[in-house]
Amino acid sequence: MTVSEFGRAPDGRPVERVVIEGGGLRAAFLTWGATLQDLRMEGVGHPLVLGAEEFGPYLDALLYSGAIVGRFANRIRGGRFAIAGTSFQADRNFRGRHLLHGGTGGSGQMLWRIADLGGDHVTFSLHLPDGHMGFPGDMSVEARFFLPGNGVLALSVVAQCNHATPCNFAQHSYFNLDGAASIRSHVLQIMAAHYLPVDEDLIPTGEIAPVAGTGFDFRAPRPIGDRGYDHNFCTGRARDALRPVAILCGGAGSVSLTVETTEPGLQLYDGAHLDLERGLEGRRYGRCSGVALEAQLWPDAPNLAGAAHGILPAGETSRQELRYVFRRM
Repeated sequence: MTVSEFGRAPDGRPVERVVIEGGGLRAAFLTWGATLQDLRMEGVGHPLVLGAEEFGPYLDALLYSGAIVGRFANRIRGGRFAIAGTSFQADRNFRGRHLLHGGTGGSGQMLWRIADLGGDHVTFSLHLPDGHMGFPGDMSVEARFFLPGNGVLALSVVAQCNHATPCNFAQHSYFNLDGAASIRSHVLQIMAAHYLPVDEDLIPTGEIAPVAGTGFDFRAPRPIGDRGYDHNFCTGRARDALRPVAILCGGAGSVSLTVETTEPGLQLYDGAHLDLERGLEGRRYGRCSGVALEAQLWPDAPNLAGAAHGILPAGETSRQELRYVFRRM
């Protein structure tokens, strides 16, 4: 394991880079956003995630890339929600109308603390104060990454709050498993019979629609293509036992990724708006250069009928588990 300074946050505090190794993987993280900055697999000559070798892009072109986003990942319509009859107004950082990924200063844009570090694991911790981004309650969060072996990167996110509050964190890496300029030819399977249609602001309309007969049917493996995906796939109705929900495969002779999660939703974003001149190894990241598979609760869950509402009761513990399982093909 190594720890080094990677850059400086906007307020001048140092951003540290942490490297852990184990089970055929080497993973690098930043204290900014508890971000997965780089991921390498033994015998594979290219990075498996998008990232940058300097800090600047994480404030603009790579905003959210690799970060733990929350306290409520994805979108909340109007940034508004109610708890026990009391209405709250959260930050409206998406198109000036809606909440996205916890707000302008959400967890993906904050400095986390290294709480524990070993050769094959690291734990980051964060405190979100009462009223932060409009959310109620003092929240404590821990994100523990570890490399248990056999090409697995595992993540556990544990949160507690002294007030009932929305709680939904997501790991937001962009994957590229063969090092090509685009992921359009990556083959994807998602174990979901329904998805959430969205309006012009990418907010769920309230319909829970079947994927059958649509361009959203990934129940059988097929190439991602260039449709412009930024949608939630309903892999369940509530948090459940850890299980596989998606399989992604790069080109022949590259790598496959199985996503295992406890979460009932998987947001597929095909990276249609990515644009960075120089990423890892000097790579150009353009349209669809990486794909995000964000395991989480359903977007707008506090306001969406038929969804797990995403409100963490005061004093209770939220536990989200995630495993990325990589295999050489």
